[in-house]
Amino acid sequence: MSASALRVAGELLVPGDKSISHRSLICSALAEGTSRVRSILRSADVHSTAGVLRALGVDIPALGDDITITGVGLRGLRDAASDLDCGNSGTSTRLLAGVVAGSGVTGRFVGDASLSNRPMRRIARPLEAMGARVELPPNGGLPMTIRGGTLHDVEWVNETGSAQVKSCIMLAALCAGVEAKVIESPRSRDHTERMLASQGAEVWVNEQSVLLHPVARLAPLDVAVPGDPSSAAFFAALAALAPRGEILLRRVCVNETRIGFLAALREMGAQIELVGRERIAGEWIADVHVRGGATLRGISIVRDAIPTLIDELPLVACLAAYAEGETRVTGAEELRVKESDRIAVVVGNLRALGADADELPDGFVVRGTAPVLRGRVVTHGDHRMAMAFGILGTLPGNEIEIDDPDCVAVSYPAFWSDLGSVTGT
Repeated sequence: MSASALRVAGELLVPGDKSISHRSLICSALAEGTSRVRSILRSADVHSTAGVLRALGVDIPALGDDITITGVGLRGLRDAASDLDCGNSGTSTRLLAGVVAGSGVTGRFVGDASLSNRPMRRIARPLEAMGARVELPPNGGLPMTIRGGTLHDVEWVNETGSAQVKSCIMLAALCAGVEAKVIESPRSRDHTERMLASQGAEVWVNEQSVLLHPVARLAPLDVAVPGDPSSAAFFAALAALAPRGEILLRRVCVNETRIGFLAALREMGAQIELVGRERIAGEWIADVHVRGGATLRGISIVRDAIPTLIDELPLVACLAAYAEGETRVTGAEELRVKESDRIAVVVGNLRALGADADELPDGFVVRGTAPVLRGRVVTHGDHRMAMAFGILGTLPGNEIEIDDPDCVAVSYPAFWSDLGSVTGT
């Protein structure tokens, strides 16, 4: 099957980075003084973080293009009068669990059915090692009750390579006024370290560990949230698939711990250029220019690269169906405990639509046959599945129905309209 009729064109300003948006709210709440946050992502997950902070006594305004937040300081939170509802957001749950534990307050975290089954022991163990009390159900998910107290210094090996675990520990230590050292290899996303450092926290980073020293206060933030590279990835992939056209993605975060997908796409043969790269508030930002017309080829992605493109791996699997040869991903067992079992779901949907794909215990293999894909995609409410298969649905001849297109609101509410704008549909 050929995508010869597909042409993409245009410029997009993708939504604000989800990881940075969460942290902007949390770090503004813990600062002393008034912070300013622009271009925050107004998605369901970020609304969950805002709601939990409000329940803990922080005056978070309605999310908009330019908001101000008056912080309560590192010990200014109060016990919540009701459950802390995190919706579908694992980031909200795990980061704010650290805040609650270090602040000496009590909170009961709840979420939707998907979030309630995601693993929380990975944060419960370090928080308990620091002196907090954590109550979990037998499945290790939600509801989770955290009772903060007097915490002590910790040194923790981040075996899962999760930035959420690392951030949970750092935020607990920050609020409690103790020292935390997190050892990890390879490095996970480092947005928390960058943001805290910009607020005056003492953060020491090398290739193997992060060390946070106690501080008395955080300075307020003044941040413009850059575009989310995980959201931009779908349109970079679209341009790479197209035989004609080009896309310019404006003001995208190109933090080195987040651009593994662009590196993989280049290795597959795509033509990608970063334009006007600059550093703003600790984060690297650039315009991402992707040209169509390349012949894509299969690649191998191994464990060391996984943290830099963990959220984009379902998209890699979808692209691989149209790349020459075999694409193999290993060392990605973390995909099984995301919003869905992303290994099983992406492979199952590819096979059901007519592609050649197999599961591995820690990844997948996709053999590129340039298939005609027809059928219904079952997303299990996973926004990244909906968007990845939505990209494949633009290819001429494909007839793909997404069972829950509205689930993209978790990270990219305007995805479908933006997709139409650059494809002319």
